[in-house]
Amino acid sequence: MKVSDILRLKGSTLYVAQADDALADAVAVMAEKDIGSLVVMEHGDVVGMLTFREVIQATVKNGGSLGTTRVRSAMDDAPLTCTMETELDEVRRMILDRHARYMPVMDKRMLMGVVSLYDVAKAVVDSQNFENKLLKAYIRDWPQQEPSDSQDQGR
Repeated sequence: MKVSDILRLKGSTLYVAQADDALADAVAVMAEKDIGSLVVMEHGDVVGMLTFREVIQATVKNGGSLGTTRVRSAMDDAPLTCTMETELDEVRRMILDRHARYMPVMDKRMLMGVVSLYDVAKAVVDSQNFENKLLKAYIRDWPQQEPSDSQDQGR
């Protein structure tokens, strides 16, 4: 399974913030949309990722307030990225190695979407459920073996 498969099922809704936006405004969008991340853009390019982790760190750094902090000063300016062709197993490895929860999906310099740890876990569970259904159907339809001659001789 590839990232393109996850995005096809997930949909293409993207939420972004500008690097010079007030952090409080970005947090308001995250709360309103019930999302855990925003891709940070500047002049049409992805320049960072803002997640609840960075928001919490900025809040603590500011003594419990967002104040006049800008997204630029709170964001992760070197987020992990992947492409539409990245295999799901590679995304899982990258997310686990970096303790990331969100990963922008890029096609050269164009933002295609975001995959989350939730998206990856859901894809794995859905795939396992599908395989389990196939195996159960196969077992249910298992052909009955006719007794062989050697089994008949033992009776």
